[in-house]
Amino acid sequence: MNTRQLESELWEAADQLRANSKLTAAEYAMPVLGLIFLRHADNRFRTFLPEVESRIPSQLPETERQELIIESFDSKAAIYLPEDARFDRIAGLPRTVNLGDVIDTAMQAIEDRYAILKGALPRGYAAFEPDLLVELVKIFNRPALRAATGDVFGRIYEYFLNKFAISGAQEGGEFFTPPSLVRMIVNVIEPDRGIVLDPACGSAGMFVQTSHFIENVRHESANDIVTFHGQEKSSTNSKLALMNLVVHGLDASNIRQGNTFYDQIEYLVGNCDFVMANPPFNVDSVDTKKVESQVDGHGRLPFGLPGTNAKTGAISNANGLWIQYFYAYLNATGRAGFVMASSASDAGNKDRDIREKLVKTGHVDVMMAIGNKFFYTRSLPCTLWFFDKGKPQNLLDRVLMIDARNVYHVVSARSHVFTDEQLANLNAIVWLYRGQGKRFIELVAHYQQKVDEWLAVLPESIAADTAALQALAAPLQSFAERASLSELNAEQPEETRISQDKLDAFKAELATAQTDTQSREAIASLLRACTAARSAIAKSDRTDHASQLGLQATLDVLAPQLKAVGKTLEARHKQWLKMLETAEKDLRARSSKAFDSKTARDAKRALTAADAKKNEAPTVRDATLDALKQAAYFIHQVHWLHSRFPNAVFEDVLGLCKAVTTEEIAANDYSLTPGRYVGVAAAAAEDEDDFAEKLREIHDELAELNDKAAELAGRIAGNFEELLG
Repeated sequence: MNTRQLESELWEAADQLRANSKLTAAEYAMPVLGLIFLRHADNRFRTFLPEVESRIPSQLPETERQELIIESFDSKAAIYLPEDARFDRIAGLPRTVNLGDVIDTAMQAIEDRYAILKGALPRGYAAFEPDLLVELVKIFNRPALRAATGDVFGRIYEYFLNKFAISGAQEGGEFFTPPSLVRMIVNVIEPDRGIVLDPACGSAGMFVQTSHFIENVRHESANDIVTFHGQEKSSTNSKLALMNLVVHGLDASNIRQGNTFYDQIEYLVGNCDFVMANPPFNVDSVDTKKVESQVDGHGRLPFGLPGTNAKTGAISNANGLWIQYFYAYLNATGRAGFVMASSASDAGNKDRDIREKLVKTGHVDVMMAIGNKFFYTRSLPCTLWFFDKGKPQNLLDRVLMIDARNVYHVVSARSHVFTDEQLANLNAIVWLYRGQGKRFIELVAHYQQKVDEWLAVLPESIAADTAALQALAAPLQSFAERASLSELNAEQPEETRISQDKLDAFKAELATAQTDTQSREAIASLLRACTAARSAIAKSDRTDHASQLGLQATLDVLAPQLKAVGKTLEARHKQWLKMLETAEKDLRARSSKAFDSKTARDAKRALTAADAKKNEAPTVRDATLDALKQAAYFIHQVHWLHSRFPNAVFEDVLGLCKAVTTEEIAANDYSLTPGRYVGVAAAAAEDEDDFAEKLREIHDELAELNDKAAELAGRIAGNFEELLG
């Protein structure tokens, strides 16, 4: 979904609460999250309802049929919503209804059906001002939120925590884990069986993403093959975890509230197949006496205590505790993946000693450096750590270092994410390191197939784009041929009359545009090249690396043509739209009988970019340019992979990745910071697409700074006027 649009609409809700509510942030935060829960539950319910209903015989008695529909939801990644709890129904109630009581009743109805949620769903909606509650429901019923998918619930939760500062939960790194990082962790450790533990589970985003992985990759139900165990210190967060799991149809029976530093889940130590987490960073003041007993052969601190504060005696930084917990909970073949402050990879003193012992086990698998701006509320770098107690013998003395700080997609000046393809490409490095070359080849084949799919739609898209231009040309040509100066200048004062020279200049520009052979030849040449490329794709054996390389050589030649024609089409659109503007504004075409305004207006819509904020459908222009960009984009993905791993086997790549020996790590004082090992790639080696991404980031940052400067200037001017007033 459009993240900026989501933020904008959520901020409107936040603004309503801040300006108009008599409640404090702490009082209205959970009720608002309850509304979001209802909205998200309704989205998922309606996604599965048509499929469920289609499988229940319509000739059954209505009562029996309804019972079967309800039972069918037990096997779906959603919950069955009673009629009274459906968001669309609530949003459609007349203003005379007491909406607070209605929502309280909805929450009770859901808890009655799902006992695991008893006491977790918020109440007290009657305390809201009636008009404000109506407005909030309207906001959460807008198209952007009705269409929200994925772990949007967790993201919205973090948004409100940040905006209202309802607790200290966002301090010390204890905030919502960005979906990009969760997906990266899940992709690397591949949690597909047994016990999956998150001892700092927050709103349970790790578990939700694990379920998506199992459904999409293993094509099974998560509830059938894994058991989720989560622990969370905050009562609010543990309730949110329950809500998030239940709304996705996942088993939430093993979510517990507790402080992981002191509440050791004894029966899970040494027995988890997978551990994943985003723990709070750099926590101090953990009571040393309460964790000392964990330092033994069967406890959670196999490598000893971290350093303590000389004055207080408390643990000075709990990162070393978390790292050991994740390791200790694993069984003999378990894998762990977690987010950690970048400083933990290089910390000295006892933290350094803990890393030494950890490295010597041979179970540190992958270290991945992540750049700034991935966290939704803070701009800080971090590192993803991965353990694997089941590593093959040949990798026990190796650690894969990946520096992904220069891999990102700019969402806004404050927010970066990984695209699906960036996630897959980074994951492909891990596959090659593990000797899974076949998966690398399959990924390349997938990208080349996507190229073929986008090339296939180009002839029709370009034809539609050309037809749209011709549709615009027709009323302009009619106007140029039939318009007279006497008609255009009728009843016009002398100073605003149109000259013959101006009309002749328009006619000349129109004639030039209609005989634009250069653009036509470029488009025709591209279409011929696309046909040849598709023929090459059809003939190639994309299960064979050598065949993929040969095919890619053809596609790499095609990529510049795709980009060039995209620019040509955009220039052509601008030229014709400018001529339309000239006709309508400078030549007063709308007042002429020779000009068909409606036809021109309809043609203009097809050549103008759709407004995402208004949820407008893509135009002919959008579809054509998107097809060109997507074809070039997937060609670039293969180029990125082949240029770094030309033999489909793992190689050290300067500035990106290196398989480091334990001897090298020892020589670097047991630092696990990827940047120390992979080096820096030459600036000249930067891809054009990567450069464009960085340029877009600079542009977005500049735009944001300009907006802030304008806002600040307005405040200064206002304050100055008050002083003078």
